[in-house]
Amino acid sequence: MPRFVEDKNFPYTAQQMYDLVADVAKYPDFLPWCIDTRLYKQTKNDFYADLIIGFKMFRERFTSHVILTENQIEIDYIKGPLSHLHNLWQFKDLAEGGSSIHFEVDFEFKNKLFQKLVGGLFSDAVHKMVMSFEGRAKQLYDQSKG
Repeated sequence: MPRFVEDKNFPYTAQQMYDLVADVAKYPDFLPWCIDTRLYKQTKNDFYADLIIGFKMFRERFTSHVILTENQIEIDYIKGPLSHLHNLWQFKDLAEGGSSIHFEVDFEFKNKLFQKLVGGLFSDAVHKMVMSFEGRAKQLYDQSKG
C-alpha cells in the first residue's frame, strides 16, 4: 500500500495550522483539484465530508469521516475510487516558536492495475496538496503580521 509521510516545521502556531486543516469547507479555495466540499453530520469532535476532486475529464467524490481531537486530525475513508485511504495530521507547538506538523497518508486503489499506473502520480499529487496547505498558511497568517 503506498504511503506518504511528511514532517515539517512552520512559523505559525499549532492551533493556527490545526484550524486551517480542520476547515474542510474552505479546501476548494486553495487545494488543487478540489472542486467542491460538502460537510454533514457535524458534531464538536467529528463530521463527514464529501470532497469532489477533478482533473481534466476525471471527477470523483471521496467521502470521509473526519475526527477532531486535541492536536490531531484523523481522516478515515468511507467511499470513492479507492479501497483504502487514511490520513493523519498531528500538530505540536515548538519551544522556540512556531509548530511542528506530522502528516501521513496511506492509500490503495480498488483496481490494482490502476494502482500501478497512477500510484506514483498520486504520491506527487499528495505532496503538492501538502504544499498547498503551506501556501494557504502564508496567505492567511503572514498578512496578519504586517
